[in-house]
Amino acid sequence: MAGEKGSDGQNRKPEKPPYSYIALIVMAIQASPSKRMTLNEIYKFLQDKFPFFRGNYLGWKNSVRHNLSLNECFIKLPKSAGRPGKGHDWALDSSCEYMFEDGSFRRRPR
Repeated sequence: MAGEKGSDGQNRKPEKPPYSYIALIVMAIQASPSKRMTLNEIYKFLQDKFPFFRGNYLGWKNSVRHNLSLNECFIKLPKSAGRPGKGHDWALDSSCEYMFEDGSFRRRPR
């Protein structure tokens, strides 16, 4: 995929969104009607919403996995019955929801 052209006519890599990976994951999960998503659904949401995640750089996927696994705000759930594929669903722990209320994606202290 070709990036945007800079003033010098050279291709530029799209800029990383101005949000933490935690905030990006929360955006994805909150956009889901069921408030839960598989890892691949989170990837797809980010790629659809932000050009940065559509390029050749794949390190961001590792960052998403790392944040899901190690951050206490995310809980791993068994996949809903009848959903094909492997993996688990991810959801936002209810004890962390207040950190992201009113569309604020800045993490607040407990």
